[in-house]
Amino acid sequence: MATATSPKTSTELVSGADILVQSLVNHGVDTIFAYPGGCSMPLHQALTRYSDKIRTILPRHEQGGGFAAQGIARSTGKVGVCMATSGPGATNLVTAIADAKLDSVPMVCVTGQVATKVIGSDAFQETPIVEVCRGITKHHYLVTDVNDVARVMREAFLVAASGRPGPVLVDMPKDVQLDKCVPDYNADINLPGFEVDLPHARPEQIKQVAAAIKRAKRPIIYAGGGVVTANASDEVRELVAKTGIPVTMTVMGLGIYPGTDELSLDMLGMHGSVYSNLAVDEADLLIALGVRFDDRVTGKVEEFCKHGKIVHIDVDAAELNKNKPAHIPVCSDVKFALKELNQIVEAPEDISDWVAKCKKWKADEPFTYNKEYEGITQQHAIHTLWEMTHKLDPVITVGVGQHQMWAAQFYKFDKPRTWLSSSGLGTMGFGLPAAMGVQSQYPDRLVIDIDGDGSFLMNVQELATLVCEKLPVKVLLLNNQHLGMVVQWEDRFMQGNRAHTYLGPIDNPEWSGQGDGVGSLHQEERYPHFVTIAKGFGCGGAYVEKKCDLEAAIQEMIDYDGPYVLDVAVPYQEHVLPMIPGGHTVKDMIKK
Repeated sequence: MATATSPKTSTELVSGADILVQSLVNHGVDTIFAYPGGCSMPLHQALTRYSDKIRTILPRHEQGGGFAAQGIARSTGKVGVCMATSGPGATNLVTAIADAKLDSVPMVCVTGQVATKVIGSDAFQETPIVEVCRGITKHHYLVTDVNDVARVMREAFLVAASGRPGPVLVDMPKDVQLDKCVPDYNADINLPGFEVDLPHARPEQIKQVAAAIKRAKRPIIYAGGGVVTANASDEVRELVAKTGIPVTMTVMGLGIYPGTDELSLDMLGMHGSVYSNLAVDEADLLIALGVRFDDRVTGKVEEFCKHGKIVHIDVDAAELNKNKPAHIPVCSDVKFALKELNQIVEAPEDISDWVAKCKKWKADEPFTYNKEYEGITQQHAIHTLWEMTHKLDPVITVGVGQHQMWAAQFYKFDKPRTWLSSSGLGTMGFGLPAAMGVQSQYPDRLVIDIDGDGSFLMNVQELATLVCEKLPVKVLLLNNQHLGMVVQWEDRFMQGNRAHTYLGPIDNPEWSGQGDGVGSLHQEERYPHFVTIAKGFGCGGAYVEKKCDLEAAIQEMIDYDGPYVLDVAVPYQEHVLPMIPGGHTVKDMIKK
């Protein structure tokens, strides 16, 4: 978290809006995504007075601004900031706030509010946004006194970034924005019971974990988003180097350990690798680091790692023993715990047979796809993108759906904060605006949104922001004309009955599942025409449907000076495999 620095002491009266913006400067904020309206106009006027310190980017929808703020937070570790007006502006942020809560993303969301004297009267564009967001924020404020603004902002950044990060909402009535006071930017915080310091594992707990590792015959490390948040990837790698224990990661944890390394078992869970799920099922020790035993990982939770001892290290005490009881629960900053563990840990006596077994599973059951298909499959497109770009140090964002899971499977990440995915909430429309936020922080870096046509359309308006703000995000659009993941579930569990999962006109046979998906492969028969849309916004764009043309099309996208949409025609009949159906076990895994 950035350290707050205060301006010179002054007795000058300052407006609430200026105090809030100065507080952003004090906390090192250099970019804010903000959409104005009647009740946030004083805040926007203040932002213009600080334009030499803060870049204000106008998204084309508040949800886009919220996800862009997440893009900053997820890729840098800093607190992301977004702003909206009251009423519909504030409610348009709700999904992005909920998304940040579930994925533990540090974010401060500022909303305008009607004047205090009319709160509760159903005034124009009034919503009780604090009440709306009470269950999806880490903390929230309705500021009713200008004298509280500086303190509230100090607390907001502290809470958002401390411990297990999350979103904080600050609701600012318009009269409080206009009122004036002499600000105290170093006002004492008022957070009874709030622990600023991170919890640290006790020495005896570290010794217990080390002893469990020493005795293990079939250990596995299970690492998640908490490791990324704690910036503890190096410590995990050191632990692996000292012990030789194979590593599997959650979808939030990809990049913690190099996906190209032989001890990487890649992602586990519903659409994770066969080998990671088999390894966890047979493990006698599961070292769970910064994870929450999510249902998409565990399936039938009582059967998950049923015969193994579980070590669970997490900064949030509420996660320990919540979904899965742990034999050694440790409430601690993961980075601290791993540093202490690495000082005393010894490799297990002999796990060579176990490691060999994991490697054989990996060799026998790799992620694969139909390489003989004459067109372009989603897996082939992603694998080709990885081959062409992974040495360029890109940041990859994704929407939500099949393409998200295929990206997790076929793009091998070698370091953290290069993979941004809406994981807990699974929000379609995440990919494009998240990439926008990343690009604002890394203007010269290759930033690619791997997206699906359904998810892309959710926030397609942000193409305008990319062009106007000169943010050269690239979009690899895997266009199958369907809501692919829902189609997959229809095929697997609902006898293939199509229920509003085709995204084209209702008079097309595909709408009712009567088509074969072949006729709609050609550009003139596809809806909508994404290249026309991209060019209408001022982006570059191209369409590709032949496998032999794919590499050249990707290279053209990479080389283009500006934002670019590559519309790739892919089949909708493809399924993300392997798959463990919800609530089932590794024994029920679908492989084909």
